[in-house]
Amino acid sequence: MTRSMPIVSTTALATALLWSAPALAQDAADASAAPPAPAAETYSDAAITVTGSRIQRDGFRAPTPLTVLNAEDIESSAPANIADYVNDIPSLVGSVTPASSNLNISAGTAGVNALNLRALGTARTLVLLDGQRSVGSTMTGLVDVNTFPQGLIKSVEIVTGGASAAYGSDAVSGVVNFILDKDYTGIKGSAEYGITTYGDAPNYRATLTAGTAFAGGRGHLLLNGEIAIKDGLHSVPRDWNQQGWYMIRNPAYVAGNGAPERLVVSGAGLSLATPGGIITDTALRGTVFGRDGAVGQFDYGTVRNPWMIGGDWESTQVNSFQSLDPAENRKSLFGRLSFEVSDGLNLFVQASYAKSKNRGNLGIQLNQGNVTIQSDNAFLPQSVRDELALRGIDEFKLGTTNANLPVRKNDTRRELQRYVVGANGEFDLFGSSARWDVYYQKGISRTREMARDISNNARLALAQDAVFAPAGNSLGVAEGTIVCRSSLTSPDNGCVPFNRIGIGTASQEGLDYVLGNPFRNQKFQQDVFAANLSFDAFELPAGPVSVAIGGEHRREKVSGDVAEEFQTGWFVGNFLPSFGSYNVSEAYLELAVPVFDGLDLNGAVRATDYSTSGYVTTWKAGLTWEPVPDIRFRATRSRDIRAPNLGELFTAGSTRINVLLDPTQNNASVQFAGTTRGNPLLDPEKADQWGVGVVLRPRFIPGFALSADYYDIKIKNAIGTVPAQKIVDRCAQGVQAFCAAVVRGPNDFDNDLQVFETPFNFAVQRATGIDFEGSYRMPIGSGDLTLRAMATRYIKNYFDNGIDDATDTVGQNAPGGTPKWLYRVQANWATDGFNFNLTGRGISSGVYDTSFVECASGCPASTVTNPTINDNHIAGAFYLDTSLTFDVEMAGKELELYLAVNNLLNKDPAIVAPGPAGSAYATPATNQSLYDLLGRTYRVGIRFKL
Repeated sequence: MTRSMPIVSTTALATALLWSAPALAQDAADASAAPPAPAAETYSDAAITVTGSRIQRDGFRAPTPLTVLNAEDIESSAPANIADYVNDIPSLVGSVTPASSNLNISAGTAGVNALNLRALGTARTLVLLDGQRSVGSTMTGLVDVNTFPQGLIKSVEIVTGGASAAYGSDAVSGVVNFILDKDYTGIKGSAEYGITTYGDAPNYRATLTAGTAFAGGRGHLLLNGEIAIKDGLHSVPRDWNQQGWYMIRNPAYVAGNGAPERLVVSGAGLSLATPGGIITDTALRGTVFGRDGAVGQFDYGTVRNPWMIGGDWESTQVNSFQSLDPAENRKSLFGRLSFEVSDGLNLFVQASYAKSKNRGNLGIQLNQGNVTIQSDNAFLPQSVRDELALRGIDEFKLGTTNANLPVRKNDTRRELQRYVVGANGEFDLFGSSARWDVYYQKGISRTREMARDISNNARLALAQDAVFAPAGNSLGVAEGTIVCRSSLTSPDNGCVPFNRIGIGTASQEGLDYVLGNPFRNQKFQQDVFAANLSFDAFELPAGPVSVAIGGEHRREKVSGDVAEEFQTGWFVGNFLPSFGSYNVSEAYLELAVPVFDGLDLNGAVRATDYSTSGYVTTWKAGLTWEPVPDIRFRATRSRDIRAPNLGELFTAGSTRINVLLDPTQNNASVQFAGTTRGNPLLDPEKADQWGVGVVLRPRFIPGFALSADYYDIKIKNAIGTVPAQKIVDRCAQGVQAFCAAVVRGPNDFDNDLQVFETPFNFAVQRATGIDFEGSYRMPIGSGDLTLRAMATRYIKNYFDNGIDDATDTVGQNAPGGTPKWLYRVQANWATDGFNFNLTGRGISSGVYDTSFVECASGCPASTVTNPTINDNHIAGAFYLDTSLTFDVEMAGKELELYLAVNNLLNKDPAIVAPGPAGSAYATPATNQSLYDLLGRTYRVGIRFKL
């Protein structure tokens, strides 16, 4: 059943290495502060750990850094979910959260909580449950941490280093293992409520767990249930988002005049679209339509399309229509039954079910001066029709943010089933105890990804072209009745007129005709069979040589279903069903060799065969050296892999409508259809890693420990995509490799530009950095004070696709980047029945893009690869969180009450001005994956045990 065969249990290891501290690095403990871990322990099904190795000796010899978060610390912080807490660890950045993935309806990741170690991407972080793989919640295989039984999590162990040789594909940047308390006996539960200081975004959660032994203690039954509800916040009602911050193209910029090409400014807005519509060409340019079709004149301010500074900028703001906090309704059930048949044989069966509904606003539908309106349109005010006739104008272009259309929404539903059956035990081999396990897992994940209130391109084009019916018309309606022009020649086409002129002017019948809810159903299946064996082969003077061997066979499959009507012709969605599967067979061997007292070697090799891309060998070598008890050095060298996932291989295609700056049209803002599809010819990624570190535990400072670990990860054949903006830029420069992905001319998506974003094997991606961790514990008064700090200095994270200049994202605090520093400091004081926790979380300041050249005047030439900008600075942030737990007695029962306040000082997120194109128009003015969004939040709850 297990993915590793530990010689000590998690509990014993945590006691020995962490002095029972809430969350410290396993290797940063002071052995003198706690009794030593036992050299061996009677086999227990609960003894599951991840150490970057399938052989665990005593933890001190593990060459790979390991961070342990235990249940006490998680409970004292009272996070809304376990993923929020884990993502506070500095070695994780850029994780997928419901807030950051809300717009990703075509990608199918909306509502998912997936982890990202080293900022190398969620697909390169292997997430395990009790050392076992779990079926993904998306086509790209992302494991949604929210599907795990959170009321049963005993600890979380984070391996920050390559572990493919021990655990298989995907463990390029590390492993995060969630360990369950499978021996729990009794009944426990919790209920909590959270809300922001503004009285919005309420959320609720309740859990109930029961465990009991039977058959004289040989059997154990465990049950857990959870329900979590978030009402969501379906707008951005915060002052920091109301100032009109955007990155725009400088109206004063002309090549060679010394002005910066881009400006980061406030008081900016769109110049080509208003809520009720604006005429963007002809002699009537600037005519704007307001409430009930009222006619006015737009104040443009200083213009460089599609942006302007000043004027009526406030009336064109559209970045408050997205959900700052998407709604969620999540339920899960978990059950486990185990039975000890004999002293060396334990059987178990396990089942879990998780169901979630996620809904979030995607924002407005934007049409920037590309809607053609005929001069005889029946919805035009008479004064405008008269003016058009007077000037001999037959048609004009309308720009609109479509206030008459409802806000677009994503509505994603998921159901996940996971079944595990297996056995484990021990027997005598070579004079010592050998441990084995075997299990089969079946995982099934079903999704329905729906885009709600989406306009159909063809219907909208017909419906907006409305005229007055002439006398004796073929429709048989009275003269002067407003009808679709197309219906005069095709009376049975069902078209219903729709008014795009003004605000509040559309009829419900018109809305019903032009809107729909395209969706797709997908099914992901994962079958895993695995067997492992570990034993001590023979003795050396410094200790036994330990061996672990095993194998695994895994099958991944995707199938889908999309109604034909939803496959094309919509503003977003345009889903296609995907089908595909692959198999993986692998075997591994690992050795741990004590060379002499204080020096241990560890090595592993794994043979892996993929049905799609063939055979790959991975390996790892590590050592630890402790010359004196106060200091220990460790080093690892490894070759790791990540094979392409189902999405990268088999995505049939999904298309969204967005906006980019077209270099072939003088960088004018144009709409395009962005189509994502898979590439079955992808090869596996190969990563070469170095890791070196030191652990200090000075005996003259009892209770103090400090560690520092440097990592260097170089990925060859890295799998990724190039954004649409970069594709058209490079094509315009004559790079033919990109021009094949650009198709110009009329298409099924009501525009003249389609860009295909297909994954391919890059040349190189490289990441380097240093992790720091320190802890100190001392008695204060009647309790214990524990201080600890974690920090990661990201040094390099660059991408080289073999065509463009390499781009380093470290220091970029904009979306997709990595801050130079992330840190977390915590002080915890605990005594019997009382716990107080104070945590500081920090983000260093950064830039929008490391390739930008900042200047105010006298700027050098601005290029595609190095554009000039007036302000390239993004502020950092420091947040304080606090929590308080205390025991009370009520009706003869002991209860634990808790209060947690996150972002105690109610600090606003740093301003990150969106732009100059893409989805910037609907995006709040910050980095949603890096900064706190909601402001001060409160959580209050109660826990009980019976």
